[in-house]
Amino acid sequence: MFANERRNKIYDLLKKNGTVTVNELTALLNTSAATIRSDLNQMEVQGLLIRTHGGAMIKERELDLSTENRYENREKKYRLEKQRIGKCAFKYIEEGQCILLDASSTCFELGRLLKDVKMKLTVVTSGIATAEMLKENPFLTVIIIGGIVRNSSNSVEGLLGEEILNKINIDILFTSAYAFNLKDGLTDFSYYEVELKRKMVSVSNKIIALLDHSKMDKSSIATFAKTEEIDLLITDKEPTTEIIQYFHDEGKNLEIAK
Repeated sequence: MFANERRNKIYDLLKKNGTVTVNELTALLNTSAATIRSDLNQMEVQGLLIRTHGGAMIKERELDLSTENRYENREKKYRLEKQRIGKCAFKYIEEGQCILLDASSTCFELGRLLKDVKMKLTVVTSGIATAEMLKENPFLTVIIIGGIVRNSSNSVEGLLGEEILNKINIDILFTSAYAFNLKDGLTDFSYYEVELKRKMVSVSNKIIALLDHSKMDKSSIATFAKTEEIDLLITDKEPTTEIIQYFHDEGKNLEIAK
């Protein structure tokens, strides 16, 4: 089992039970106590838990994370900021393109702008709500990626749709993330969703990251895109000097949605 997958399972247990012990995790995940301790220490560095004697407990602010991460709740947070980011991203879409939208609420706001657009596009998406919204537009060819649909999620997960992605030339991937920092890149809390997002990144000619300010300079369990893989980052507030300097030095674009 990969480290990211193992840590995702640990985090799922923490969200469910509030605490975990090294002994129960070694038995459940069939791995050594030293490996589990290393996982817990790393997750503490990422701010996901608090280490205790013989185990760990979830931070108080994270106790309701499973509720927070329900799509209908995420969709409501920072909606105005996401709409500004979506409008900024829209100008990069041109007739005849094949674009890929992930299942994020920010990409859904971009999708709203495509609902009545009168230009021919192919829109590939892992977002169920996005596909449902766009399918009525006769100018759009909408392709939804196959996979697993989990309770209270708008996203298709897993690699069952990998074959579809291998057969399509993607001009631009528009993607968001649970968190972003220069060291870890774009990260998310669901290992299973990250698997699919990594594939999306690998088949796309251009990567545009859509991130509201609440996601900047943070990290989550698994990386799906390294910082150097991002061609353009669009956010709603000016990020840190370090991030601005990196994008300038690397000749990459960073745009603030006004």
